[in-house]
Amino acid sequence: MRKANRLINDFKNQTKTTIWKHLDAMGMNYAVYSTHLNGLPPFLTDYDIYLYCYSTNVVIVCLDCCGHCDAQTYEESETLGSFILADGCEPRISVVWRLAEAVRLAKTCLQDKNPDINVYGLLLTEAEILNTYELDGIWDAHHIMVIDGFTRLKHRKFKVNSDNDLTCKDYAWAIIDTTHDKPTNEEPVTKSQQIDDDEFTRLMEEFIKEDKDDDEPDLEETEEDCVTDDTLFPDGVIEQNQNISVKVEILHPIANPREELDKLVGCTDIKRRMDELVALTSYNKMMREQFPNAKQHEVSLHSVFLGRPGTGKTTVCKIYGSLLHQAGALSKGHVVVCDRGTFIGTLWGDEERSMKQVLEMARGGVLMIDEAYLLNGKHEHDPGRLVIQLLMNILADETQRDIAVVLCGYKEPMMKLLDTNPGLQSRFPNKFEFTDFTVDELLEITKRRVKDYDYKFTVPAWEKYRGMLDQAYQVREPETWGNARFVSNQLERIYIQHASRCVRQRPKDKNELLMLTPEDIVPIEIPRQKTRIGF
Repeated sequence: MRKANRLINDFKNQTKTTIWKHLDAMGMNYAVYSTHLNGLPPFLTDYDIYLYCYSTNVVIVCLDCCGHCDAQTYEESETLGSFILADGCEPRISVVWRLAEAVRLAKTCLQDKNPDINVYGLLLTEAEILNTYELDGIWDAHHIMVIDGFTRLKHRKFKVNSDNDLTCKDYAWAIIDTTHDKPTNEEPVTKSQQIDDDEFTRLMEEFIKEDKDDDEPDLEETEEDCVTDDTLFPDGVIEQNQNISVKVEILHPIANPREELDKLVGCTDIKRRMDELVALTSYNKMMREQFPNAKQHEVSLHSVFLGRPGTGKTTVCKIYGSLLHQAGALSKGHVVVCDRGTFIGTLWGDEERSMKQVLEMARGGVLMIDEAYLLNGKHEHDPGRLVIQLLMNILADETQRDIAVVLCGYKEPMMKLLDTNPGLQSRFPNKFEFTDFTVDELLEITKRRVKDYDYKFTVPAWEKYRGMLDQAYQVREPETWGNARFVSNQLERIYIQHASRCVRQRPKDKNELLMLTPEDIVPIEIPRQKTRIGF
């Protein structure tokens, strides 16, 4: 039964976070016939509809751009009501009921082709339904599923499979013939090859308005665009040669990158610059969808992150990949973290083999090369220079669009690398400088990280910690100062001391268990300043 209903069961397993990637995957699944309809009469005339047909089952996906994002409660019994009655709202015909009727009609018209055919409906709606958990059973009994709380569904378009060699396409055509509609197996095109000025102005105003609306983090928009299927990502191991394997760190995309960017302490200029770059990328996507023949701005995603350790370069890089994925510039949004050791092997040709594998791993995401200046070896025949040349050759290839390369490292040696290599300078136009955190910013980072574990400082403990951190900051060695990493290391020592104390003293309640006291604040190891020789 599971195999017979495989298509339907796969759709049933989707959530608000995973559904978009599943729809994209279905569009590329050549065992499944799919098509896009601008309405499915008589019940779903004014809705975007996607049909997915397999050998024994059909799924009808309906996008409900109702704009009713206020919380609603559906009053439905064992029989679906044809109207929604919500407090403070005018009654409206239930789209859930419409979809259920469309499923029933589709199953009826397919009986002649396959008496055992199963038809299922999936509704994606902008309405926020408070009692979905109460209604799931009723909906499933009527062969439908509802995922609510989306925004801007009208902008969602999915690729579909127009392979007419599939026999299951007959199911779609039988449904279409019944409703006298025709499928559209390609992206929407404009009515004219020329851009209409009024239409362009209207779309631009709409785009700008939405961009302003996005000042507040849109959790739905970010979660749904996140790739969550681990099978889509590599395992992070490359073979330099038959004898040596190298582990590469793979950072998976995050569900809410814009919210995470806002949470970062400091980084004001970086946030602004990144917003501008992502906005221009999103603008290009809108132009491509609305006016395919219009000339687009050239946007390079390749960037340089300048800063000392612990200033947030890796964290921002992970957010960067997810933001570009959401903007439609990258197909996956993951980050592959490399350094000189990833590429430099022991045999002739290791660098080329390593670069080829790393680029394949990073396809669809970000290739981050940490301490990239170490590739610029002083020796003329240093193998790191070959890695740079290989990278430049790849970046010059116009077909390599689905990747962003980020070079990271200390500012001075990184700028020297760019200055001595004009090719790199031109291919990495986006430069983000990560400055050292101030004492106040390090204290704010401390508060946030402690809160993650529900710990709280007593007033004396906080004053003790603040004083020691300020002292350590004043005598820091700038080139080796760890910034947020220094805070992380210090908190680990505090947590260990706190745990040891609690085991000895046995706190009487949870509040006491999670309270950090002066006894837990171990002395900070203050680095000694280098002794100067001479006068």
